[in-house]
Amino acid sequence: MSSYSIKAGLALAAATLAPAAANAQGGEEPVDMSNSVYSGDYLSVGVGVAVNPSYLGSDDYVFTPLPIVQGSLGGVGISPRGGGLALDFVSNSGDGVDFDLGVAARLRANRNTQIKDEVVASLGKLNKAIEVGPTAGVTFNKVLNPYDSLTVSTDAAWDINGAHKGFVLSPSVTYFTPLSRGMAASLSVSTEYADAKFQDYYFAVSPAQSLATGGELPAFQPSGGGFTRAGVTLLTGIDLDGDLTNGGFALIVVGGYSRVLGDAAESPFTSVRGSKDQFFGAFGVGYTF
Repeated sequence: MSSYSIKAGLALAAATLAPAAANAQGGEEPVDMSNSVYSGDYLSVGVGVAVNPSYLGSDDYVFTPLPIVQGSLGGVGISPRGGGLALDFVSNSGDGVDFDLGVAARLRANRNTQIKDEVVASLGKLNKAIEVGPTAGVTFNKVLNPYDSLTVSTDAAWDINGAHKGFVLSPSVTYFTPLSRGMAASLSVSTEYADAKFQDYYFAVSPAQSLATGGELPAFQPSGGGFTRAGVTLLTGIDLDGDLTNGGFALIVVGGYSRVLGDAAESPFTSVRGSKDQFFGAFGVGYTF
């Protein structure tokens, strides 16, 4: 899993604290969210640290600092993304079915920093990509209890910074539920599809590059667009005063696994110098006001 992906995981963990409407799943009275910190404008800010592969497909792990921003201002929802954020322009009721529609932007720094493998690093750093595009989703509220939700969403993004110059589609399915008034969790399954330009930029090895590594990285040419990875992330948020509805400080713990797929898995960056199996974890603290 790349640092890009673990940032997305930690960001989603932060986001689960906001719509918690948290209540113990026992005999407590329902929570009145009309007077909660989330009933109007609010902002959640935080910072965390993650341990994750140094690039997508790497078997070397690095630590990465992670800033977090999430909230709702003037009816516009702000959701974090890995290296960026998304704006949602559709107001949600939190009851029945809700829809999201907006724009997302993020920075992809795959193989740009913290390349631990000497052979991969000898080929130099790749440019950072700035990916921008629409985001859309649908949320089904109150699936198994009065406070849970199931969200199906996707981001479609194009690189506007001249790095991979391609297109990326990032669909996900997330189930969220409070575990108590002071604790919430979500389970997310996600994948990533990228076009041929993206695949060539990150996973191709030219004959000249193969020669420069003394054959350590065999020449490789991706066959075109395809899925690059699929994974699962478990996220837990713990409010430090035991009440998610009043904001304040909270802890965020993330763990996950993903599998590199297709040409991304067959590329020598993964198959020779790395691993298809990608593990990651993160810990953060945030404050909501």
